[in-house]
Amino acid sequence: MKTKFKNLFSNGLGQLTIPIIAIIILVVFNLIRDPSFFSIEITQNNEGNNVLAGNLISIINGASELAILAMGMTLVTAACGGQDISVGAAAAIAGSAFVKILKSTDSISAGTVILAFLFACLVAMIFGAFNGTLVAVFKIQPMIATLILYTCGRSIAYWINGGATPTVSSSIITALGGFIPGIPVPTPVIIVIVVAVIFKLVFRFTSLELLTQSVGINGSAARLNGINSTFIKLLSFVILGLCVAVAGSIGVSRLGLINHETLLLDIEMDTILAVAIGGNNLGGGKFKIGGSIIGAYVIQMLTITLYAMKVSSTDVKAYKAIVIILLVVIGSPVVKAKVQKLMAKLRQDKSKVSVKGAE
Repeated sequence: MKTKFKNLFSNGLGQLTIPIIAIIILVVFNLIRDPSFFSIEITQNNEGNNVLAGNLISIINGASELAILAMGMTLVTAACGGQDISVGAAAAIAGSAFVKILKSTDSISAGTVILAFLFACLVAMIFGAFNGTLVAVFKIQPMIATLILYTCGRSIAYWINGGATPTVSSSIITALGGFIPGIPVPTPVIIVIVVAVIFKLVFRFTSLELLTQSVGINGSAARLNGINSTFIKLLSFVILGLCVAVAGSIGVSRLGLINHETLLLDIEMDTILAVAIGGNNLGGGKFKIGGSIIGAYVIQMLTITLYAMKVSSTDVKAYKAIVIILLVVIGSPVVKAKVQKLMAKLRQDKSKVSVKGAE
């Protein structure tokens, strides 16, 4: 039994230790503070549908865009050893492209929504490829390369719709950002599950996960083994572009309009933190998508907890920063190495005591 546990730990469970512990601490804290914090009830929304409601639903629903972006960011981080700080601005561009197609017709049908989403994906992939080219071809550090789009992205989103903030009124859009009639679970939560399953299937039936990790661990060695590291890095940014399009479309559907200035504002740092809290090495290499997803929910649970404690919105970021710094430091390689050394010493002392007792 112990051997099986050790093998499981070495195969990836150890990477999820920090985010899982963080969630457990937040759960216990909230249960002590307010036993009803995680209560779930069925209520009627504005459309008259029976839906699930409560803090837990708010957490898993509110973290949807963050979780989707964190999945894509994990690939970029693993392959390139750096982060894309333009995902919020790129999501605003994708959202504007999404609305542009929706407003081009008099009535919004399912076909129009699909076409608008595909156009948003195409636009986001093009900008992702732009970032990827700067990083993979011109060897620019990812954070510096993506600073360009971070700076001008929301202006581009502003130009796409001529400086307007058009609204989109449709039952389909309302369902995408809220609830599908007859299904009590928020649609964004279902979309997160679908995206996660797609990633799982891609990793299961292709070598993308192995190739990405190989490039991130040692790009030179990967090239010597016939791996096109430039293509893998570029592909990671394009895949992130797809995630950006999904997140941007969800954001527009929630609000029923496109506001280039506020759509997923400041989500870049939360996305990077979700990857870090998930136990992934920000310097590239081995990664675990599941860790980043859990990291996203840790951040959202912390945010909802602070609001439930009546912490003002201006102070929430400061409290979040303190807690997240602690989580990141605890999960750092230095602290992990010291803990492992301490545990090894304790096991050694325990074995000595056992030997003496046997004598």
